[in-house]
Amino acid sequence: MSRQKPRNFKASPGARRGKQRPPRGKDDSDGVLLYGLHAVEAALGNPDRPVLRLLATENATQRLAPALAARKVTPTPASPRDLDRLLGPDTVHQGVALKTEALPPARLDDLSPNGVVLVLDQVTDPQNVGAVLRSAAAFGASGLILTERHSPPLSGALAKAASGALDTVPVVLVKNLAQTLAELGERGYLRVGLSEEGSDAIETMALTRPLALVLGAEGRGLRQLTREHCDRLCRITTQGALASLNVSNAAAIALHWASLKA
Repeated sequence: MSRQKPRNFKASPGARRGKQRPPRGKDDSDGVLLYGLHAVEAALGNPDRPVLRLLATENATQRLAPALAARKVTPTPASPRDLDRLLGPDTVHQGVALKTEALPPARLDDLSPNGVVLVLDQVTDPQNVGAVLRSAAAFGASGLILTERHSPPLSGALAKAASGALDTVPVVLVKNLAQTLAELGERGYLRVGLSEEGSDAIETMALTRPLALVLGAEGRGLRQLTREHCDRLCRITTQGALASLNVSNAAAIALHWASLKA
């Protein structure tokens, strides 16, 4: 996966006035926990991520040595059992855990005005959203748009699945997806919804930038109001009896076609 620059966004003006909802990604009132070598390495490379506490095994410390030296951080030595107790015995932590803070959310204005963005309609599984972020980074997408409600916290399992992309791909959190899609249309985006019932196959469509690829949750798919705010509905051509794709796989395929055609 090609490396991108760490996210470094200023909070919107409204975030500095009055009492605001805390950023998504909070594990508790004291911060968020990230784990896994790639997720922690990317967070260490992001100046917007404060290091509140870093626990690492000897092996993980060696593997993260360049990032630790650049950040001038010395981790607290920990055993795998220490990390199991902190994160749970089934967590694949790879010997490292970072206590930090949630990133300030990006705004639509932070996205490239001529790029490709992914829009997820109430996708709640952190593994899926993390995998979507990883594909977004791999294909150079300019951002990911999620709803404030019905989306997973931007930490832990999601960051691990994103393999560092949470700190390189801008994530925009919106209250109303339909209104956001309407605003994207006003900004000139071609809004393409992915649906099994789409009349056209994405590989045959003429795609232009800026482009918004809109995907829904597995099973339910795109909500009706979301569909109504898309310019086109398209499908991904598959073969065989199992025609339905995991949302993260569908996002990767759609991004591939967008990279070729848009």
